[in-house]
Amino acid sequence: MFANFIYFIIALLILTLYQPKEKLEFSFFQAGFFFVLLTALFAFFTRYQFKRLLIKSSTGSLHTQDNWFTLLLTRHSILALIFFAVSIWVLHLPAYLDATGLFADFPTVSTLLFLFIFVGHLVIVWYIAYDAHRAIYQSNISRKEYVYSNLAFNIPILIPWALLSAITDIIQVLPFEWPRYLLNHKLGQLGLFLVFLFVTATLAPELITRFWRCRPLEPGPERTRIESICKRADVRYANIVYWPIFGGRMITAGVMGVVSRFRYILVTDALLRMLHPDEVDQVIAHEIGHVKRKHLLLYILFFIGFMFTWYPLFLVSAAIIKFISPWILALGLPIMIVSYGVQAVVLILGVVIYFRYIFGYFMRNFERQADLYVFDLFPSIQPLINTFYKIVASSGQPADKPNWHHFSIQQRVDYLRQSQASPSWIKRHNNKVKKSLIAYVFVMLIASPVFFYFSWTYLSENQVYSDVDITAQVETYLNTKTDLVMQDSKYAFYLGQYYALKKNYILAGKYYELGLKLNPDILSRNGEIYLILGNIYFEANHHRKAVYAWEQALKLFPDNAEIMNSLAWVLAITEDQKIADPVRALELVSKAVNLKRASHILDTYAEALYLNGRIEEAIKIEEEAIELDPKNMLIFKKQLIKFQKAASTKNK
Repeated sequence: MFANFIYFIIALLILTLYQPKEKLEFSFFQAGFFFVLLTALFAFFTRYQFKRLLIKSSTGSLHTQDNWFTLLLTRHSILALIFFAVSIWVLHLPAYLDATGLFADFPTVSTLLFLFIFVGHLVIVWYIAYDAHRAIYQSNISRKEYVYSNLAFNIPILIPWALLSAITDIIQVLPFEWPRYLLNHKLGQLGLFLVFLFVTATLAPELITRFWRCRPLEPGPERTRIESICKRADVRYANIVYWPIFGGRMITAGVMGVVSRFRYILVTDALLRMLHPDEVDQVIAHEIGHVKRKHLLLYILFFIGFMFTWYPLFLVSAAIIKFISPWILALGLPIMIVSYGVQAVVLILGVVIYFRYIFGYFMRNFERQADLYVFDLFPSIQPLINTFYKIVASSGQPADKPNWHHFSIQQRVDYLRQSQASPSWIKRHNNKVKKSLIAYVFVMLIASPVFFYFSWTYLSENQVYSDVDITAQVETYLNTKTDLVMQDSKYAFYLGQYYALKKNYILAGKYYELGLKLNPDILSRNGEIYLILGNIYFEANHHRKAVYAWEQALKLFPDNAEIMNSLAWVLAITEDQKIADPVRALELVSKAVNLKRASHILDTYAEALYLNGRIEEAIKIEEEAIELDPKNMLIFKKQLIKFQKAASTKNK
């Protein structure tokens, strides 16, 4: 499950960072044909590899067979991820769905749809791997049960993401400006993530136990013993339930839930059937150890920490893109796609390193800490050691098999015996975990604000990770490749963006217009381009064009205060009598100021009031703008003096 957790995060990154091409190489039917062909090749190759494993499995020891099976399962899970990436980035399957416009307002639905393509590839692997699994581990569960158990074990990974994304989609379509503004702000995103994380950590166990089809453990001696252990440890819970994963044939238990009201203790049928009551007691004590040592709460901390790692990863990808941009341009490669590709590689490596090594380090040591908690309730650890060896015997896996999120069973047994002989080993490990946590928190508290600041300022201002930051090489390169500029709209837009950054708005407008001429359909896919055009036309003193662009933008974003303010300002101050309209300017900015009471909008409001003869009101509003934004006092003061002079003349 933990390895698949990383796979699912990578799959989400592949989808999130995907950028559709303007011109697709394949038609819808061609892309569909190649997708089916790739899936068939994947299934054929997977079947061939597991059939080879099944043939040679009779020649090796159980330890060797287990290694072969685990390695092959991992390889083909990664291969499923690669085939998924090819379907998204090479065949451009999302572009065909986007073209229908069915999921424009709810992108989470389309993302889930494509994630199920990845899940489908995993199902192919599990379905084919079943025969080898049954032969090697002497399993008697059906193929259907094996596949379903793998699905049930992994699909809950997507539940928190799906819920958060759905909430985001709903906020975006609500007829209110401030939730969208908050959501588009980094601090707003962080706040929503933190609130959602704690709510999910609280309520998710309720959903997951239902998804896993868990049922309450019936009254009897087994339940009574478990209840007694929990009472001794002073641990409260919602229920004790059967965990039917893999038909309940695994000797395992679990605990879910940060809050006691939604906390569940899970046990499998095999655990109750194959273990002695004393052994069951100590397995439950181990799970209680996770609760008592606050591991479930600490896992939330690590997910928060993972979010903060995005900032240094973005900085790294930005630096790489900036460094290689001259070569990208020289080779004539699509800048935007290469940029997002680099970003994807950096982020994927970051995910693997963080969860595989940092998170994995703490998981291993938390498991050991939970093992050692058993000493708090029992004088001897032997029943837990006996349990470990029964797990080895029933699973067919060797005791010394390494695991990135658990110490091997032999390592766990050895440490328990050392701790039994010398209790100082218990304190030693608890101190190790404590110091590691302090170091982790210290690094996060020091490094995260620094990276957050640089990513917020440097990345947002310079946009080095996107196609906007091409620096002077864009002008040099694209002006020598006029055929590219004249034939492909994206290169025209590159130059338009470049000249806008250089404040050469006449050339910026020229190249944007060329881009729109080459690709007029972009306006139906990216309405914000009207807003950009309006800004460019206004700065170039083309007020009629600016009014047209902002009118179109306002149709798409009717509750956007900034668009209303920009349109109101040009209607108020323009000298072009054919478009000047102080009355409509006042109407627009009155709505804008109710949505967003910012100083620059108040300044526009004051100007509109002044032009409509409401000079005393204009003076009060301009004074409010000065009070709200003293940094721009000189600009606002000049306006105020103008209004005051007009009021004085009127009174005379």
